[in-house]
Amino acid sequence: MNGQTFRESVTSAIGYWERRRVIYNAVLAAIVLVYFGVHYPASKAELSVDSALIVFLSAVLANVAYCSVYLVDIFAQSSGYREQWQQRRWILFLIGMLFAAIITRFFAMGIFQP
Repeated sequence: MNGQTFRESVTSAIGYWERRRVIYNAVLAAIVLVYFGVHYPASKAELSVDSALIVFLSAVLANVAYCSVYLVDIFAQSSGYREQWQQRRWILFLIGMLFAAIITRFFAMGIFQP
């Protein structure tokens, strides 16, 4: 592992990914708010305990899915490609963000469109 311990890999992964979790959640929340705003009169009528629980459950599941990046990151840091990985792991963030944004859009459409 080129002197890189498991603990150092985990610390690096946490430091990198947790700062970006805020961006991830903000983008997903913005998508939900945009769909709520675009369909406002009708979307207000769709608000209920059940729709709030669906939004909450979706947010929790999105964050659970976000945690899967740790497996990839720690594995890649443990390889001989650690330096290259650390320079390019933003690509994984971007792909994951786009994937989550698409899923969030479909959920928001289902909840807030009349």
